This record gives sequence, C-alpha cells and structure tokens, in this order.
Amino acid sequence: MKKSTDADLAMSKSAVKISSDLLANPLCEQHPQFLEMVMALDTAMKRMDSFNQEKVNQIQKTVIEPLKKFSGVFPSLNMAVKRREQVLQDYKRLQSKVEKYEEKEKTGPILTKLHQAREELRPVKDDFEAKNKQLLEEMPKFYSSRIDYFKPSFESLIRAQVVYYTEMYKIFGELTEQIDEPDLTDEQREKESEAKLNELRALSIVADD
Repeated sequence: MKKSTDADLAMSKSAVKISSDLLANPLCEQHPQFLEMVMALDTAMKRMDSFNQEKVNQIQKTVIEPLKKFSGVFPSLNMAVKRREQVLQDYKRLQSKVEKYEEKEKTGPILTKLHQAREELRPVKDDFEAKNKQLLEEMPKFYSSRIDYFKPSFESLIRAQVVYYTEMYKIFGELTEQIDEPDLTDEQREKESEAKLNELRALSIVADD
C-alpha cells in the first residue's frame, strides 16, 4: 500500500512537471493557441495532483496507519506464545523428575524428594495451564477478528479511489472539451501525426545520407 501511494504521488508530480516544462517552452510564447492548451493542461494536472494528495492522505489515515497498529500486536502475541513454551519446558522437566522418583523404591529420602518435586511442579503446572488456556481462548478470537478489523480499511480504500477517479473523469472531461478536436478519431489523429512526421522526414536536413 505504501509503495502504491508513493507511486501515485510520483505519477501526479511528474504530470505537473510535464505541464510546467511545457509552459516554459518558447513555443508557448510564439503560439498563443498552444499556450492556451498548455495552460489548460497545467491547471488540470495541478487539480489532479491536489486530489491525488487528498486520496493518499485518506489512505494513510484509514488504511496504512490502522494496518501498522494491527501488525504492532504481533510482537506481544509472539511473546505470549514464547512464554507458554518456556513454561511448558519447565513443566516437562519437573514432571519427568516427579515420575523418576515415583518409579523408585519408596524409602524415606525418596519420599521426601518426591514430595519436594511435586511441590516444585505444582505452581509451574498451574502457570502452564493458565497460559495455555489463555492462548486457546484468545488465539481463535484474534484470528477470527482480522477480517472485521481490515474491512473498514478496505471500504475506505475503495471509497477514496471512487472519489478520486470520479474527479479525474470530470477534470479530463473538461480538459478534453478545451483542447480536443472531437470530430477526429484516434486513428485519424495517428494518420495526421504520421503525415506530419513524413513531412519532416522529407526535409533535406534530416534526409538519409
């Protein structure tokens, strides 16, 4: 999304630079009609850039920032899983210790050690079960909530695009009315350009040796 908005801004800034460079071209001073067309283009490009900036700002606030906040939850989630794993290893180690004493002959010293091992195991077992229960309850909730969290951002992204392209349709529609020759088709324009190019090629200064 960040790459997309950066590309959008670069595109509209480049379009503004194109019209700005054309305005600085000597042809605009020499040909009033061409100047009028370029000024119309420049106005349209600046309007496009302005609406594009609004779109990018909207996407930044309603899509990029919320997703950053969402991704910020993962370190805490990973830490909770890691803590559970650490307690599990302690639990397994102490459980193995208890089982080892349970398998031995029940002498006085062994029974004492068995009691101590069970006492040592109890809080670790309780800690593991609490952490495990919490993850079992909350992980599915976290997983299932991801669509509900993203949905408003997705809707906002679509709305921002709709507003932007609606305005672009208006801007370029008005620009077309100002500078276009509506009776010409794209094929006719292509033929016209080719004819002009052929005239240039026919000049002696560009003729092949």
